[in-house]
Amino acid sequence: MQLLSRRMRSQLRALQAKVLELEARRNSVLHVFFASRTVTTPPAQRELWLEFSCVDQDYRIAVSELARLCQVHRQGAGGRVNPASAP
Repeated sequence: MQLLSRRMRSQLRALQAKVLELEARRNSVLHVFFASRTVTTPPAQRELWLEFSCVDQDYRIAVSELARLCQVHRQGAGGRVNPASAP
């Protein structure tokens, strides 16, 4: 297993923080959407759905960026993976 460089650790921490922040925001917006779907008008529901869709897309992009960074690191390590962490 190859150790991460300072630069890679910094990028990893930043992406992890971004994913966690967007996850919390996504869950919050989803909760509001579900809680209000029976008491709001159809146009308001549509607005909430659009807000959730945008936040969800941002979250998915951040997760993809994190996965891409991990993949780049794995390839840079010669494809070596710690057997204990392999699926």
